Amino acid sequence: MTNRIDYYTMKKYTYTEKKDTRSGFGAGLLEAGKKNPNVVALCADLIGSLKMGDFKEEFPDRFFQVGIAEANMIGIATGLAIGGKIPFTGTFANFSTARVLDQVRQSVAYSNKNVKICASHAGLTLGEDGATHQTMEDISMMKNLPNMVVINPCDYNQTKAATLAIMDYVGPVYLRFGRPKVPVFTPENQEFVIGKALMINEGADVSIFATGHMVWKAIEAGELLAEQGIDAEIIDIHTIKPLDNEAILKSVAKTKSVVTAEEHLRNGGLGDSIAQLLALNNPTPIEMVAVDDKFGESGTPDELMTKYGLDTIDIVNAALKVVKRK
Repeated sequence: MTNRIDYYTMKKYTYTEKKDTRSGFGAGLLEAGKKNPNVVALCADLIGSLKMGDFKEEFPDRFFQVGIAEANMIGIATGLAIGGKIPFTGTFANFSTARVLDQVRQSVAYSNKNVKICASHAGLTLGEDGATHQTMEDISMMKNLPNMVVINPCDYNQTKAATLAIMDYVGPVYLRFGRPKVPVFTPENQEFVIGKALMINEGADVSIFATGHMVWKAIEAGELLAEQGIDAEIIDIHTIKPLDNEAILKSVAKTKSVVTAEEHLRNGGLGDSIAQLLALNNPTPIEMVAVDDKFGESGTPDELMTKYGLDTIDIVNAALKVVKRK
């Protein structure tokens, strides 16, 4: 670490509005429908929650309301994919994974079908609906399925761009997004490259790899760390599978310490994937900001993020701890 605070060039990210990432999905889905007539959408009785209403109004003949029958929805989507369509399924993350894991495994992943599993209300920030509707194990389930791509964008603009990108990708995709309104800080009309990490801020002392809602918190943490003389490199890992191994190893070779941040269980999440990569290539001190083997509970998103250790200060403390371990 340098002793001169003026060395640090932490970028100052700002935002003018907050929007929910599920609305980014809705906007992306509508645009995808306009661009490609083969795009179809299926929903399990949650049109409003998934922001699929505009697509339904614009393309009523390409929208299928299957009701509360998620397993059936996956089967129908698979059949549509076999027929040359590009199906986007929509329901809560918990019902997109745990409730239909057998159908996703057998009909989509094993068969390598071109189905886009679009999952809203992921993580603790679902809030007051509680543990039965929250899911913090979905990334683990999906990334462990061969052929499945796993994407977890950080804001409205990135979610919209990701939705358009998966339209062009041929193969199974799990797209994860959320309910709360979060800062919009990535560019509008950006290019989204599946499997390519996004450099948020270059640094020299610690690599912070964040995904989803935790990217903005990582930016806030980086600014606080800069005030303490620690130069944080912050990288947005929007694609958890395939992981951008090259970007991660390049960053770690420079900083020699790692923090991961995710709204997910520690077991099976982004941190697990990065730890495995480092163990095989460049063993490095690592701290994981994630939920520690617990179910969620009812509460406001902010209350839950604080209680379960997913706040900005938790990333700061993890960085301070891991830097000392170098």
